[in-house]
This record gives sequence, structure tokens and C-alpha cells, in this order.
Amino acid sequence: MAFTIGCYRYDTTRALFDRTDVTVKTAATLPEIFERTVRDHEFDVAELGLTFYLRLLESGLPYVALPIFPNRVFRHSCVFVNKRSGITGPGDLVDRTIGEFGTYGQDSGVWAKGILMDEHGFAPARNRWVIGGLDRPAAPFGFVPHPHPDDVPVTTSDRALGDLLVTGEIDALFSANVPQCVLDGAPEVGRLFPDFEPLERDYHRRTGIFPIMHAMVIRRELLDAADEVYRLFTAALSSAADGYRRDRRLYQVPTMVPWMNALVERNEAQFGADWWPYGVSANRATLETYLRYHYEQGLSSRLWAVEEVFALPDT
Repeated sequence: MAFTIGCYRYDTTRALFDRTDVTVKTAATLPEIFERTVRDHEFDVAELGLTFYLRLLESGLPYVALPIFPNRVFRHSCVFVNKRSGITGPGDLVDRTIGEFGTYGQDSGVWAKGILMDEHGFAPARNRWVIGGLDRPAAPFGFVPHPHPDDVPVTTSDRALGDLLVTGEIDALFSANVPQCVLDGAPEVGRLFPDFEPLERDYHRRTGIFPIMHAMVIRRELLDAADEVYRLFTAALSSAADGYRRDRRLYQVPTMVPWMNALVERNEAQFGADWWPYGVSANRATLETYLRYHYEQGLSSRLWAVEEVFALPDT
């Protein structure tokens, strides 16, 4: 069957773009793919942020999620602070004004808040939340609902959150992307966890969780083809993994990133052969944790079970 697929061009999906039996489209940013999926139903199979999918699940979204996870990122690194705010650790995130890109509870924010709640006693209701664009003014995403608990104060800003962080008008920022002010080396801003890699590696060793941001969804009327789609994406993932394994002999020079080979060897030691497993069984703990966070943060009306959310539950 010839599918139209909408997804970002990751190393794990790159092989799909070279196939002739499917049509693969992408966009400059991921929210563009999400919006074209939700508003226009443009694709047969599409990448969609987990929180966007869950928010729309009860309202009859004509797509069903598959346990294919093209985007996974550890999120200790996604909390940025104004250095003059007095925030030197998680315990200082109390009675603060905090920005979040696009919506209260973007996938990166769901994970970061959840980890801080579990491990540092963080309480979102003890802060004021401001939603807006990251590096330029932007309204909250208009293609999804924006739930939040009544006791969590949420407002919107017509100014860029990165600018507000530099001036100290917000104390902290939860963001899926690195703000331009950080990339530019603005002295006023930094990360809550400057040395985040050891923390994220320790978190993974203790919990087994590699946070999932997005899943692929398929039109409900095409569910009979879900196994075929799963095989397509698994083959593309395997192509990427095989490339990294082959390139160990060449010190990963196809990327020309210094010390990339050392990074691949460290990851191989920590993750084993399968860095990005698909399927429910290999990801159950991660998925159940995310569904719990989504419910605890007031973004779901009830606690969803994994089997209610994903097709192919036996994978």
C-alpha cells in the first residue's frame, strides 16, 4: 500500500525518504507537521507529539497511535534559568514565574516537570506559568486544547520567552528547543543543570527510561496496515543503527563530529545494541511514566492505560 507519511528527517527515518513505495513529507519545524495532521488530516501516517495526541484522543481524532517513537530526548537539559534569579538548584523553583513554549505541558515540559516532581518535590502549582513563542512572539498552539489544573496559574505573552528570560521577567523557561539567547552565550542565562549529561545517564541507569516525545499515528481506516507501517519504520531505524555500527571501524568520520566514536562506544555500553526500541513491551515503563505524568499534571481527565492509547499492544 502506498502511504503518505509526515515526519521529521531523523537519522532513524532518513531511509524512508529514499523509498519509492511511500511518499514522505516533512516541514521546517515539528509543530508544522502536527498542525497539518490535526487540522488538515493531510497524512496517512504522521508524527505527533504525545501530549497533542492524548489531548485529542477523547474528542475523536481520526488517528490511532502506533508504538513507533521517532523522537526521544533526555530532558534534564531543557530547563533554563536567569542567573540573577537566585535559582541554583531544583529546590529554588518555588514561587517563580516560568515560561513554556507553545502550551502548558509540551512533551518536553511534561517530562521535565514529572522528573522534578518525582525526584525533587517540584510542585507546578507553586509557580506562575507564561506561554508564548520561544525566540519570537507567537500565540499558543491553536490546533489543540489547552487544559491545565485550576490551581496552576497560566497566562500568555505577546513577547518572546527568550527575551523575557534574558531580562529576568521570567525566572526560568521549560523548552523543547535551546533558546537563541543560550546559543548566543548571553551571560544572563544558563541551564538549571549545567552538567546535565551525567545526571541524564544516571537517571537512565536507575529507571531504564529514555523519554519518548513523539509517536507515529495512522488513520483509523488504515489500521489493517499498521503492521506494515511498523515494519517500514523498524527497517529505517535498523538502517541508522547499522550505519553507526559500521562506522565504528571508521571512527564515525561520516559525521566529522570530534570524539563521536567515543560517544557511540559509551552509548553502546549503556544502551546495548538497540538504542531506540519500538513496540510496547520494550517501552512499557517509559510509556506508563509519561501517562502518569500527563494525568498528574492535569493534562488528562483520567489515567490512560498503555493498551488504550496504542494499537499493536503486543509488540
